[in-house]
Amino acid sequence: MTIDSIGSVATGRPAERQIAGADAAPAPGATRSPATTVDTANAVKGPPSLEQVNRAVSELNKSPQAKSQGLEFSIDTDSKRTVVKVIDQSTKEVLRQIPTPEALEIAKAMEAKSTKGVLIQQTA
Repeated sequence: MTIDSIGSVATGRPAERQIAGADAAPAPGATRSPATTVDTANAVKGPPSLEQVNRAVSELNKSPQAKSQGLEFSIDTDSKRTVVKVIDQSTKEVLRQIPTPEALEIAKAMEAKSTKGVLIQQTA
């Protein structure tokens, strides 16, 4: 078999995929058209409020996927960072936390007004 004969075989080859663009047809079952650049820019006005984040975290914790995989989402009160915990379903033990408690403490220490940039608060 030569390269020419391989290139001439056309059976079983799927049709080339079209590149999605402005004139692309919506996917079957789609209820609305894709967002335009202006729509996307208007939707992202700035950082969400703490209330919006807490509402989103609450909805995530209620989701069946999060419960079945042992995920728990929360907001750290000091640093206002999102925290994800992986929990063992049988023992309810925290297997992993992202970011780690140590990383949250470091972030808190670095953000403190009086000790800006100081990580260790001990004297010899």
